[in-house]
Amino acid sequence: MNQEWIEKLPVDGIRDIIPVPGGDVNDAYRVETDDDPEFLLVQPGRSEAFYAAEIAGLEAFEEAGITAPRVLGSGEFDDGAWLLLTYLEEGSGSQKDLGQMVAKMHLTYQNDGMFGFGQRHEGGDISFDNGWTDSWSELFIARRMDVLKERIVDKGLWTIKDSETYMEVRNVMTAALEEHSSEPSLLHGDLWAGNYMFLSDGRPALFDPSPLYGDREFDLGATTVFGGFSGDFYDAYEAEYPLGEGAWERIRFYRLYLLMVHLAKFGGIYKTSVHGVMQDILNG
Repeated sequence: MNQEWIEKLPVDGIRDIIPVPGGDVNDAYRVETDDDPEFLLVQPGRSEAFYAAEIAGLEAFEEAGITAPRVLGSGEFDDGAWLLLTYLEEGSGSQKDLGQMVAKMHLTYQNDGMFGFGQRHEGGDISFDNGWTDSWSELFIARRMDVLKERIVDKGLWTIKDSETYMEVRNVMTAALEEHSSEPSLLHGDLWAGNYMFLSDGRPALFDPSPLYGDREFDLGATTVFGGFSGDFYDAYEAEYPLGEGAWERIRFYRLYLLMVHLAKFGGIYKTSVHGVMQDILNG
């Protein structure tokens, strides 16, 4: 075990620190103690500020009554930032309960009607400006989609023709969002199947947020990309918080967003999927 970690973590009786799967951004560990285990995230080469948005998101979840890990502490080791959370024991549960909980989260609003968040989005090598704005289109298209487009072009993953297609899609998205009345719901920000679980008592829980206040369709778009959400989830969600007219057409914009994130991060394996969604949007 790393002696510096033992000395800096706010935990008594550490018996072992065991590497566990933690996604593509963080190194993750289960901290075995004389009492309950705890969950440690480490981001090499970063300052403590790296986890500011995740901490704020988890605290916002707690205020909204959303089950999520509780923050136990954060700081810096000599080689990077760390975040210590309660450890969630996995069980099985109901997609219906999950749908109801996500709807409850989305019914939590930013009271002044502004979109954004108090901290930037930090996702490994991708960073987005979350500064407050009264325009969802500004936040989503100008500050996220356009940034992703430039990142993808800079990496040589798109041709001039691909960029032209994106601009056509951008025009469709801009027109659709101008017609749609978005509200600033509390969003998870990265709601794919790898970021929820069912606890040992059956309750659904969310973790690893990339939080912001934005259009709830953003989260729902993420649920459609990699599976893991059943019809029961969507039925329960809509029973609690019905979607508006044209929602599923707009949800394709947010499906495209997540696929473009993966294209920018992981390369050409996602290029065909991105092209498919762009063409689907252009086809109406």
